[in-house]
Amino acid sequence: MKRVYNKILSITGNVISVKATDVAYEELAEITTQRGKSLAQVIKIDGDIVYLQVFAGSQGISTSDEVRFLGHPMLVTFSDNMLGRIFDGSGMPRDKGPMLTELLIPVAGPPVNPAKRIIPRRMIRTNIPMIDVFNSLVVSQKLPIFSVSGEPYNQLLARIALQAEVDMIILGGIGLKYDEYMYFKNTLEEGGALSRSIFFIHTASDPIVEGLMVPDLCLAVAEKFALKGKDVLVLLTDMTNFADALKEIAITMEHVPSNRGYPGDLYSQLAARYEKAVDFEGAGSVTILAVTTMPGDDVTHPIPDNTGYITEGQFYLRNGRIEPFGSLSRLKQNVNAATREDHRAIMDGMIQLYAQYLETEEKRAMGFRMTDWDRKLLKYGKMFESKMMALSVNIPLEEALDLGWKILAECFRPEDTGLRTELIKKFWPDKGAEQR
Repeated sequence: MKRVYNKILSITGNVISVKATDVAYEELAEITTQRGKSLAQVIKIDGDIVYLQVFAGSQGISTSDEVRFLGHPMLVTFSDNMLGRIFDGSGMPRDKGPMLTELLIPVAGPPVNPAKRIIPRRMIRTNIPMIDVFNSLVVSQKLPIFSVSGEPYNQLLARIALQAEVDMIILGGIGLKYDEYMYFKNTLEEGGALSRSIFFIHTASDPIVEGLMVPDLCLAVAEKFALKGKDVLVLLTDMTNFADALKEIAITMEHVPSNRGYPGDLYSQLAARYEKAVDFEGAGSVTILAVTTMPGDDVTHPIPDNTGYITEGQFYLRNGRIEPFGSLSRLKQNVNAATREDHRAIMDGMIQLYAQYLETEEKRAMGFRMTDWDRKLLKYGKMFESKMMALSVNIPLEEALDLGWKILAECFRPEDTGLRTELIKKFWPDKGAEQR
């Protein structure tokens, strides 16, 4: 039976220390104060001095309060009853629904053995052309959305949650504003997707340490559903808030700071979460799409910089759209050869022409005289941005490919595009004009 300790040695920020033995790393403890009970987790053991991170914050805790170690790490419930429910960063119900206590599972376990994984080979359709056509999302992929504050990244995540062809959605919010949390809740509820979703939400007004648990809660539950045969899409926003919480704890613990004050194990902490993406042989999968806001739009900042080494590409969200240059899904080649025979040709051909459009737009802005080819490119670029790049466009992959051919036919002759003759003969909208 675990011992109870009645003397807290120090209280620093949200971290307390006690002198205790027979305690394990990441073990939970219950602190009894005059205000009630709160949970804490062991984050460091130095001889017989144990440091605990208090989930609800240390306000109201005194050095004479009771600390009782529970003998197990943090657990979260797992069952089909979680669908449609909203929980906070400590796994407690936020939606005023009943507490779920069946099938408790440990949080923050190790990543799946690589021998149990299969090579990613299935596409997740989102009905967003800039994803489906140009940077296909693949089952078991781990991808960040690099952005800056003010971009509609939460709106993009909500659209993906509504439209992605997966069995279920797990949304993890870290440091969300209350109106952002309500936006996700109302959007998915109105779109009929809340019934296949589970929320773990930490708002900006909640204790910051609870935000650290959100990715682990999401991924622990996702893994269990994947083992039951479900294809699970985990959406996380915002991993920068997660890293900032790590930074705050490291400062409290007086760790030697690394780049820009972040802890030296930032890479390992991020990788421990992203590497939970997996496609199980004979079962389901876990796919991770996570927002990372870049302070000052600086991709060399430690958070996006470390993230880029872990993940399989990235989406760049700028000016309210997914930019084709800089965005990359490294696994798209695993799936887009099996969608439609013109997929890769349209993907490559349209982006090449759009790059030429950007050069022409720059020349036009500098006052250069426009040639007939330049005018074709200018027309094409405007159509491409409005009909394909805009996040408001909502069409299936096949319709997006057909739309790509229509845009090309509207702006160019077949020989201008550089596409293969056999594809032009089969897909060019005005075949009669081409034969003449």
